[in-house]
Amino acid sequence: MSHADLKRRLTRGDPVTGYWTSLADPAVPELVSQSGFDFVVVDTEHTPSGLETVAVNLRSIDDESAGVVRVPWNDPVRIKRVLDLDPAGVMVPMVSTAAEAVDFVAATRYPPEGIRGIAAGRSNDYGRNVAERVERDDADLVRIAQIETEAGVENVTDIAAVEGVDALFVGPADLSAAVGSFGDYGDAFEDAVTRVLDAGQRERTPVGTLATSADEVERWVEWGFDFVVCGVDILDLVHGADAALAAHETARGGE
Repeated sequence: MSHADLKRRLTRGDPVTGYWTSLADPAVPELVSQSGFDFVVVDTEHTPSGLETVAVNLRSIDDESAGVVRVPWNDPVRIKRVLDLDPAGVMVPMVSTAAEAVDFVAATRYPPEGIRGIAAGRSNDYGRNVAERVERDDADLVRIAQIETEAGVENVTDIAAVEGVDALFVGPADLSAAVGSFGDYGDAFEDAVTRVLDAGQRERTPVGTLATSADEVERWVEWGFDFVVCGVDILDLVHGADAALAAHETARGGE
């Protein structure tokens, strides 16, 4: 899937689904993208992956899928270096104010609209199309702001309204912890999510989240999320390994 296709589908409200990868081996994004996901997230916030790993993992993603990189923080230097690797999208954690969202967008744009530095890299065919890419200013890039703090929920309408923010993303673990109920998707969490979904609808900004089980996929879709990341490589490996061991123990009669 081209960069433009992913952005176009999100903007139109078409069904879009992704998969989350944390492991450094490029075989992981390669094999999950072949399953037919529209995009694959390459996480660098909670992983040891460096830029070299991100570059290889983006190249490994099947042409029918798009690569989205989550950076560790809303840092223009980190964002700039990831963008030079030519992902279809970039996700920033812990966006809590409209000003932070403005800074995020500015970090993804070339001057005079932004502050992104200009250099030859994969994003401009290694220098062959620098002028064209600067002129386009990464118009096809998907910019995703994560809402996972109480302040982010308070300011979510203003964040969603920032020009250049293409989507919001609820981080269930961090947001539930922020409202004092980690892992408990009860009233406080539901109230926070409802505010995010309402803001996204008002500002015509799609809202996504992460599901770690089939039940969560169903729950988030029914709740009204516009897109869902359906699975995490580490958790799927853990669950698969635990299930295989349990099956063997059952077959041996609990020996």
